[in-house]
Amino acid sequence: MGQSHPGVCAKVGPRFSIIITFHNQRHFIKDAMDSALSQRNAEFEVIVVDDASVDEGQLTLKQYGDAIQLLCLQKNVGACAARNRGAAAATGEYLVFLDGDDAFLPWALEVYEKVVQAKRPKLILSSMRWFKESIPGLQFDEAPSQITIVDYQDYLRRDRGFGHSASSMVIAREAFERVNGWLEGFFPAEDNDLALRLGTAGRTIQILSPQTTWHRAHASNSINNISSFMPAMESLLRREREGRYPGGAQRRFERRALIGGMTFHWTTRAAKDRQHQKALKLFTQSSPMFLAAIARRLGVMLAGRRRCETINM
Repeated sequence: MGQSHPGVCAKVGPRFSIIITFHNQRHFIKDAMDSALSQRNAEFEVIVVDDASVDEGQLTLKQYGDAIQLLCLQKNVGACAARNRGAAAATGEYLVFLDGDDAFLPWALEVYEKVVQAKRPKLILSSMRWFKESIPGLQFDEAPSQITIVDYQDYLRRDRGFGHSASSMVIAREAFERVNGWLEGFFPAEDNDLALRLGTAGRTIQILSPQTTWHRAHASNSINNISSFMPAMESLLRREREGRYPGGAQRRFERRALIGGMTFHWTTRAAKDRQHQKALKLFTQSSPMFLAAIARRLGVMLAGRRRCETINM
């Protein structure tokens, strides 16, 4: 680390570092790039990590020149490690992750900037809009005039559903670094794991509207591979029992209620997919956490959810 000197101001980075990672997604990457570089009313940098693609996706990126910082990995390291490489090069106050097959809605960073100005959160949970093939056109009147949010003390207080994805998380860089970033080698459900490790990091804002990210539905989506999520959920359970997530005994119920909700989702999906043996195994392993999730749901029904707030655009 260099030393600061009297009278010399340290260089301040932009508000946001957009980190786009991809592997063999040349048919999608232009949408992600164009959506990032067309963001408005926010200071940002764009860091693109090519995770050793062999489909000539880098040729598409040449047209962007100095508008992006391109990191080309010689060896395929996987999504989490690639994101960490991008984060290590980032100078922004907040890290905004975007998978190469996703894209931003035009107002995404403007929404995040308004939230940061109002709340200074450690974690922002955003909403996604699904699409297939090409990005749908937007109507002029879709541009948001207000942002509807829920303000939680931290992630473990979350009492509303949330579609976990790397592309729906905005993280204060210092909070990200404190938990050592993405857990390399953990995939899928790596976003669930990171959110839990950020569980007590501080103020968490969930954006209910507007949606800020286009999430592309295609055959290679990891969410379609139900079998891969069974061992991932078992790993979450194991890590909880090993005390890998923050909050100690005092926050155990909240953690387990959230994990119970996650494992219930995948148990149900496996059962519907006729993977009955895997569903039964996961149900057996996570049944105490299912009970915590049910108890938490009942408590929220009786006490009511945390109230929404609005922020003007």
